Amino acid sequence: MDILTSTKGYEAYLRIELGREVVDEGLTEKRSEMRAGPFPFLRATYWRWTEIVLELAPELASAPKVLAVGDIHLENFGTWRDADGRLVWGVNDYDEAAEMPYALDLLRLATSGLLAGAEHKAEAIAEAILDGYAQGLEDPGPAVLDRKLAWLREAVMVPEGHRQEFWDKLKRKRKKFEVRTEAERPKLWPRYEAALRATLPPGSDEPRIWYRSAGVGSLGRPRWVAQAQWCGDWVVREAKAVVPSAWTRVHEAGGRSIRCIEIATGRYRAPDPWYRVIDGVAVRRLSPNNRKIETDKPLSREAEDGPEETLGRDVLLGRPMLEAMGRELASIHLATKDAGEDVRRDFAARGRAWLAKGAAVAAERIAAEQAEFAATPEVP
Repeated sequence: MDILTSTKGYEAYLRIELGREVVDEGLTEKRSEMRAGPFPFLRATYWRWTEIVLELAPELASAPKVLAVGDIHLENFGTWRDADGRLVWGVNDYDEAAEMPYALDLLRLATSGLLAGAEHKAEAIAEAILDGYAQGLEDPGPAVLDRKLAWLREAVMVPEGHRQEFWDKLKRKRKKFEVRTEAERPKLWPRYEAALRATLPPGSDEPRIWYRSAGVGSLGRPRWVAQAQWCGDWVVREAKAVVPSAWTRVHEAGGRSIRCIEIATGRYRAPDPWYRVIDGVAVRRLSPNNRKIETDKPLSREAEDGPEETLGRDVLLGRPMLEAMGRELASIHLATKDAGEDVRRDFAARGRAWLAKGAAVAAERIAAEQAEFAATPEVP
């Protein structure tokens, strides 16, 4: 099917899964993001990836299956604090986790790199990811930043100015919601409020709850924020709907499993202790330390002679970061029971040329579909 028919089909699927909870203004915003360019289009349309990826790279269908991220891309990495308060970096969105050939995660990550940075070569992106993946297969583990990986800690540590920016942005979004009339606001369904309240610390004050538009891939699903006073300052939680992975919709005859927690707490991870899934609602902590690293946002580091600005895209597409991403994916994949030797054997036998070649083919197809979508005056 073409991209317009595919979009219509997936929106119908969301309405089957979520019913009246679907946020129509979110779907409108998603379509706008899809028109903005190939990289946001890729982020917004994981369902489409599941429909076409084995057509683009049929040779990857035989790769060993693991519990994979699925909707992996450059901006699906971020930071959090683990149960011991240590700063951790890694994959931080698991909505589309499902069992699939491990190589598809590598292909999608490399494709996202090509679409986000047209000036970067497929071969360089692929080599960095493959090198990192090989390291992870040999020595899997989480990226804990308190003692090791100083370069990564420097890149992702939140400077003081950005901490205030986080709170200012949160306040602006809350006020923007609160000035809307009751009829204009998306409906707060009981299961989202219950999930938010269940994850606030005991003894916190009555929370203020509002609808939040964020992300790209999950636009259209309800997303709510609760902010409450506790022990002298704010605590913030975010809740959003989780539905079965788009991969299972296409490849497992409508499989119903939701495996967010399983992949988030895998054997080689230092998990976010505030991440939970309650009654089909994923809840996480929001804070300056719990954030994504985005390609179009500057990352600031305090230099001795004043603030230094580094573009997020340059950091994310640098060889060290791409290697770290590849290593993180290997650590996630190896948590699948009994998969390790099969993955290592297949990875060694597959060689190196496949990833750059496959990413170039996939990026060309995504760009063509995005252009087709953007050229359509009206979205069905």
